[in-house]
Amino acid sequence: MKIEGMSLGPIGTNCYIVYEGQEALIIDPGAEAENITHFLQQNNLQVKAILLTHAHFDHIGALEEIRVQTGAKVYIHENEASWLSDPEKNGSRKLRGNEITASAADFTLAPGNIQLGTFNFRILHTPGHSPGSVSFVFEEDQIIVSGDVLFYQGIGRTDLYGGSMEELERSIRNELYTLDDTYTVYPGHGPETTIGMEKQRNPFVRE
Repeated sequence: MKIEGMSLGPIGTNCYIVYEGQEALIIDPGAEAENITHFLQQNNLQVKAILLTHAHFDHIGALEEIRVQTGAKVYIHENEASWLSDPEKNGSRKLRGNEITASAADFTLAPGNIQLGTFNFRILHTPGHSPGSVSFVFEEDQIIVSGDVLFYQGIGRTDLYGGSMEELERSIRNELYTLDDTYTVYPGHGPETTIGMEKQRNPFVRE
């Protein structure tokens, strides 16, 4: 399995394309749909699903365009299913005339194992940054896509709608930090890191 990261949009939101053979998953198509589709076409990839770690505007900006172009189904946690069409909750109302909305997701995500095409992975509910934040764990490859929960020596902000520092810390300690230290963390912003590195050096949440 391979993973391609793209920093997209004005605040550098990471979109990830996870692919194996000709099948792919898109995680958080935040902006610049043309960059995403170019990579898909260049590698002749068929998108099996579009996965959302959460529904903040910078993670869903290209969702509608990518959904139409690929025909892929969209997955999000039920706690944020209504956020896709709500600029107040997804934070885009602050963009002054550039509000972002999207059609309803096709499926909701719940904690546990899931198979989509050839991909087998685990969903963790990791609220705190937002109530429906989830992380995707690919155990065979020791990869976790953490959205805006855990960053390289940082954590997601908790002052947005539905955020909670207490929940965020609990998610990191009880869900992410229980993974092996060797897991690579692919966050919603910034460079990748490892679980072991963050346990030792994260200034906000240490083991």
